[in-house]
Amino acid sequence: MRVPTYNPTVLPKPHLTSAAVPSPSKQPVTPVGPGTWRSWDDEEDGAPDREFKSLTREQARELRERDPSISPWRVVLVQALVGVLVAGLVALLAGPRAAVSALYGALCVVLPGLLMARGITSRFSGLNAGVAAVSFMMWEFGKIGVSVVMLVLAPKIVHDVSWPALLVALFVCIKIYWVALLWRGSKKR
Repeated sequence: MRVPTYNPTVLPKPHLTSAAVPSPSKQPVTPVGPGTWRSWDDEEDGAPDREFKSLTREQARELRERDPSISPWRVVLVQALVGVLVAGLVALLAGPRAAVSALYGALCVVLPGLLMARGITSRFSGLNAGVAAVSFMMWEFGKIGVSVVMLVLAPKIVHDVSWPALLVALFVCIKIYWVALLWRGSKKR
């Protein structure tokens, strides 16, 4: 239902009575300007309402080919490789003690990532959308918890830990997720 708008050059100012203000009981309305009301479903841009359409099997296959998902296992593998590369670079620049710390920093990202990849790719987590969402959230909290515990235990596990090297490797490995997203975006084009 479209409510007529008030134009001061054409119409005299309306008296605001209960009949002049649209009733929100049928449809939600919002004030747009003085004397103008618009309901949420008004289409001022001329775009038609978008309805949900089910895809055919062929359309779904084409969509998956055009927009493939990235395996969490591949992301974890790339994180591990980047962690080893960072540790090698740190070994060249700062020595073997810092390289061990950098490897442990990479392990603080890779090991929890492996646990999460295993959890979200299990058959149980794919039963339905609700279970998948809860499963993802639980595995994400678990991943963060394991990472925090590994960081707290770093001084006990790594003798004479180099925190800058550990944190640099940890940061670089975490940021590999962004590279994976960019990698996915470049494949679409």
